[in-house]
Amino acid sequence: MTMRKMFFWLHLAAGTLAGSVILVMCVTGAALGFEKQIVHWAQRHERTVTVGEGAKRLPMEALLAQALQRESDPFLSVTWRAEPNSTVELGYGRSRSVFLNPYNGQWLEDSAPRLRAFFDGIENVHRWLGAGEAARPTARAITGAANLLFLFLACSGLYLWWPRMWTWSTLQTGMTFRRGLTGRARDFNWHNAIGFWMCLPLIVMVVCSTVMSYQWANHLVYRLSHSQVPPANAAPRPFEGQASRQEKLNIEGLDALCALAEKRVPGWQSIAMRLPAGKSANVSFQIDSGDGGRPDKRAQLTLNRATGSEVRWEPFSENSRGRKVRAWMRFAHTGEAGGLLGQSIASAASLGGVFLACTGISLAVRRFLAFRSKAKPAER
Repeated sequence: MTMRKMFFWLHLAAGTLAGSVILVMCVTGAALGFEKQIVHWAQRHERTVTVGEGAKRLPMEALLAQALQRESDPFLSVTWRAEPNSTVELGYGRSRSVFLNPYNGQWLEDSAPRLRAFFDGIENVHRWLGAGEAARPTARAITGAANLLFLFLACSGLYLWWPRMWTWSTLQTGMTFRRGLTGRARDFNWHNAIGFWMCLPLIVMVVCSTVMSYQWANHLVYRLSHSQVPPANAAPRPFEGQASRQEKLNIEGLDALCALAEKRVPGWQSIAMRLPAGKSANVSFQIDSGDGGRPDKRAQLTLNRATGSEVRWEPFSENSRGRKVRAWMRFAHTGEAGGLLGQSIASAASLGGVFLACTGISLAVRRFLAFRSKAKPAER
């Protein structure tokens, strides 16, 4: 058996084994490609307000006090943007958001709860195949294994596509869609052409998802970048003092702290603050000077509530090389690291993965049926 034939059969076996799971992940990945833009468009009436001439924003404490008077259930986060006509968003978790007019405190309920629930359901299928809390470890193991097999399929597919002789006719056959083909020839042509154009984006996305799926892959990123491997149970540091549903929010002294956070990064675009729980001494802010899809534009600031002194300042530049690479991988997987162009490429690659899975499964079924048809005369 030649090397190419061995890789062909391994490619076929891996695709047959993981094809259905890969198909599900690619379909849901394509659907999630522009989730943020779609949800923001649906919420466009709540995210902006009309600003009159000479209007002044309410202090943060007064604004949040009005919100607490209207609803006793504590919100978990507060996000505001630099644009004068933008509203202040109160986050009650992934399932609900409320917007406040920063000039008069008007309560604006989210108009897209069903759309948010729809995307949450798609993400659940994408990450855990729609499994519940109890079955998620098993589902995560299945999707992680499918990611590894998908990575092998992309790499071995590129090897199998590589022509033995570099001529224009062979390149044209493997790179372009040919008209008039049907059946197996059409599936083979689509599988080769789509695989060629989408191979590299898919490899990047699958490598990033593998790092997010496996601890050993995550540690490998740190080792290859010559950085200290974080402890096994370490996780990205959350906002300090996050309030729970049972604890009473303490908004005292937030006006001065919010002003300090805005001054810390002059070109800030958005700031997210977790409400401190009880009498917590520190308040944490995540300051973003970009559009939300670039980790190098983010920084975390922790301030002492009583004195306003800086407890911790964590810009992206002070992270280790391994942590920087790991942060970029999260946004490279979704394409957000490249803005709208990156998201378009990631969505196109996910859609290409759908066609690769469908044509690959079709070719495998056709091969199996052809094998059975040849075996029957021999049996007779």
